[in-house]
This record gives sequence, structure tokens and C-alpha cells, in this order.
Amino acid sequence: MKSNKALILAIVSVLSLKQATAQTKYSWSNLPKAAVPTFKKDTFNIVKYGATPDGITLNTKSINAAITDCSTKGGGVVLIPQGLWLSGPIVLKSNVNLHIDRAGMVLFTSDKSQYALVEGNYEGHPSPRNESPVSGTDLQNIAITGEGIFDGNGDVWRAIGKDRLIESDWKQLVASGGVVGADGKSWYPSDSFEKASKIKDVTIVQPGKTMADYAQYKDFYRPNMLVLTNCKKVLLTGITFQNSPAWCLHTLLCEDMTLREVHVKNPWNAQNGDGIDVESCRNVLIEGSTFDAGDDGICVKSGRDEEGRKRGKPTENMVVRNNVVYRAHGGFVIGSEMSGGAKNIFVTDCTFIGTDIGLRFKTVRGRGGVCEDIYIKNISMRNIVNEAIYFDMYYMTKAAPTLQKAEIPAVNDGTPQFRNFYVSNVVCNGAKEAIFVRGLPEMSIKGIHLDNITIKADKGVDLIEAKDIELKNVTLQITDRTHLINVENSTGIVLDGIKSVDPTDLFLSVNGDRMGTIQLLHTNIPDARQKAAFGFGADKSALTEVK
Repeated sequence: MKSNKALILAIVSVLSLKQATAQTKYSWSNLPKAAVPTFKKDTFNIVKYGATPDGITLNTKSINAAITDCSTKGGGVVLIPQGLWLSGPIVLKSNVNLHIDRAGMVLFTSDKSQYALVEGNYEGHPSPRNESPVSGTDLQNIAITGEGIFDGNGDVWRAIGKDRLIESDWKQLVASGGVVGADGKSWYPSDSFEKASKIKDVTIVQPGKTMADYAQYKDFYRPNMLVLTNCKKVLLTGITFQNSPAWCLHTLLCEDMTLREVHVKNPWNAQNGDGIDVESCRNVLIEGSTFDAGDDGICVKSGRDEEGRKRGKPTENMVVRNNVVYRAHGGFVIGSEMSGGAKNIFVTDCTFIGTDIGLRFKTVRGRGGVCEDIYIKNISMRNIVNEAIYFDMYYMTKAAPTLQKAEIPAVNDGTPQFRNFYVSNVVCNGAKEAIFVRGLPEMSIKGIHLDNITIKADKGVDLIEAKDIELKNVTLQITDRTHLINVENSTGIVLDGIKSVDPTDLFLSVNGDRMGTIQLLHTNIPDARQKAAFGFGADKSALTEVK
């Protein structure tokens, strides 16, 4: 017995050494720092180009003329002063700092004819889209600064369900026009929107088709608020972006990008109302910013399925620090479009309040891609609707029964991988479930290290199809007394210093005929009526305990 204990402690020592070495090697101080743009001091006031702040005059031409003139003359500052400026799409150009006064607001017009139908990129695929309110492609040295507001007028673009509005708002919306679905439970901005929403793959540009082929459904292709594609040296600071038709901020294939003290505000019920989606970008800093979103808050992506793998551009060298996320589907998120991979990402000193999930990592068969070397620490959460920490490889699909014998698919290019995540110093007051990890039988989620975690939740921990998972110094206050930790068809599980604030009927539930090893270390469980139970083919020999 002593030799077994010595072997286990040696293995744990090696795991801890690997973790310490990895964290030192990938400290963000060693990452390439995002280069920040610089600008000439020359100022181009949009008023001098004919802009009028009366909320009625359409200022699209005036604002874009000022941007073009500024860029042509070597760059500088385009000033949007105090006032309410109605505008159509604004197109950024190199060496331009678009600066809006704190008392200034750009309200994007509800006249959809002002937005051209263009080929964009959405959820990892080439897609017909209405032109974004703010966009830039193949640019260098650009910024949007100041403390003013860009409002995307998203209400006129989005469909919404009756259950997501109070009765008086629903009646007002129906009276405004649009189309109510046959079931009486959904509102659409137009008849063409409703028709398009029922067509499979209508958002994907099909081979041989042009934008003219999609014109009849133009109203359906809601624009993202800000889209920057293949831009270098980007700075967004101080600005408020609100009420986007779809995703609020989408950066694709950008390099050296800094977001600082940015405010993103989408209604909680905004369809696809993500805060920011950073896709296949390098050298990124997001700090001191606040996100209140209708979908994921801060989200990392890198393309979808075969197209994303072919692009082969991971999001990498990214630091996310000192941010607050309210009421999003996820606080910090990777996926589900992560086919190009993600690596060298650091998240620290962030707060999530009322999000559906706190730390959310999602993928599915067919995506492929590898997400690895992700470091997260000093996270505070409150009132999380579902899971505080969540890894799942069955996004938007139904998982096969994990405890029944079934044919295991072969690993191929479409098999995704999550590995080498280091999460420490997390406190969550209120969640439906503390920790949920679910891999695929052909590809376990592996190398997940959770250290110094305290969570108050209804349920405890689920580890399913997982490998080399370490929970160290984890304290749980769980209202569901059924069991604290459930492990299914997993191996290399290390439970070190686990504490349960309240008594449970069962500490550890172990299940599955493919169950491997579990090591229980430095854990005293006097308040559990039963230490461990084994079922569905799991053997008692899987568990080894060291006091």
C-alpha cells in the first residue's frame, strides 16, 4: 500500500511540475504585445464636410468624405463633435482615428436601403450580409476613440419571440408592422425575413451564386455592428457600441488589436447579440471593458468546419483582463466555430454577473481544430444561470448515452480537441451547476487543471469522457445532496483537497465500463454518508485514496 501511495504522490508531483512549468513558459509577459497605432494631429471635423446634427439629415456622405480626405492626406483625426448624427454605413480607412465627442451619438439609419447587400463572413462561413454600420478591410493604423456612442438601431432588424417581451411591449411591436408567425409566438421584421428563416443554409453563399441571388431575402441578413477584416494595428478605446442588429464587434484576421475601456450594450433578448467575436486574430488585448450582451460576451472563434481548418488561422496571443460581463450567454467563451484553433490565451481579473454560463468552451464533431494553452485566473462570478465552468463537445447536438455500449467513431480531421487549460482562483456565488466537462468517446477533453476554486451552486461536478483532469483545492457548497462529483468513462482524474461545505449523501459517483483511474488525495469527507458508488461496469479498483 505504501508503494502505491508513493507512486501516486510521485505522479501528482510530476503533474504539478508540468503545470508550473507551463504557466511560467506561457506567462503573458512573454507574448508579443499588440502594437498600438499612432496618428498625425491634423483634425478633420465632419461639420466642415456638410454634416448636420439634427437627427434627421443623413450624414453618410459627409462622414465618409471626411474619412477619405483624412486618409488621402496622410492620416489624422476625424472628429465627430457633440450632437445626434444620423448616418448610413461608415467605412474606415488607413491612418484614420475616428474620434467621437462624449456628447456625440451616431445613430445608424433604419432605412435598410442605405445598406448594400455584400458578401461577408458570419459564423465561420462566407455569407450574404447587409453592409455593416462600421467596417474596414485590409487597413493599417486605425482607431475609434472618444467617449461617444454608436447606436446600431438593431430593433428594426431583429426577429424576437413573444416570450422575450412583456405583454405591452409585444402589443406595441405587433402594432408597428412586420409579420407575426403562424403560431402567434414570433415577430419578424418582414415577410421575406420569415420566409428566409425557414430555408436551410440560407446564410451561406453557395457555389456559383452572386449577391443578386439573395436579394429577395435581403432583410434577413442582419449586419454586425462593427466588422474589421484583415486589419493591422487597431485601437478601440472609450467608445460605447450599442443595439447592434447582430454581433456587435467582429474582428476577423486582424493583428495587433487593442480594446480598452470599451462599452458594449446589446439588449438581453437580442438575437445573436454577441458582445465581441475575435476570429483568427493575433496579438490581442481586451482590458477594462464592459459587455452586456444578448449572446456570448467575450468570444474567441477561428472559422467553422472544413473552411476554418483550410484557413488554418488560430486566434492566438490574446490577453483579456479587468473586464466585466453582464447577462451574456457566456462570460468568456471559446467556440463553437474554433476549427482553426486557439492558443496562448490569458484571461485574468474578470467579473461575470448574471451570465447563462461563466467560462464556456463549446465545440462539436465536424469542427476539428485544437484549443490549447489557455490560462485563466482571478475570476469572480455571481448569479450564473447554468454552469460556472463548462466544457462541452456536443454543442447544439444531442449526446449519445454515455453509459451504454455503442460504436465509437474514428478520429478524423473533423474531431475537435480541448487540452491544456489552467484555471485558478475562481469564486462563484450562485450557479445551477459548478463544473461540467463532457468530451467525446473518441476524443476526451484532457489536461484540464482547476485549482483554488470555490463555487456555490445547486449541483456539483460532472466529468464525462475526460482525461488527465485535476481538481485541486476545490470547495463546493451544493444544495443537491444526491452526489458531489460524478465521473463517467474517464481516466487520469485527480481530486486533491476537495471540500464540501454541506453534507451530501454520496461524495463520488463512478460509472462506465471504460472507466480508468481516479486518485483521491488530501480529502476528508466525513459529512458524506457514502464515499463512493460504482455502476454501469465501473470497478472499485479504479479509485485509489491517499489521506
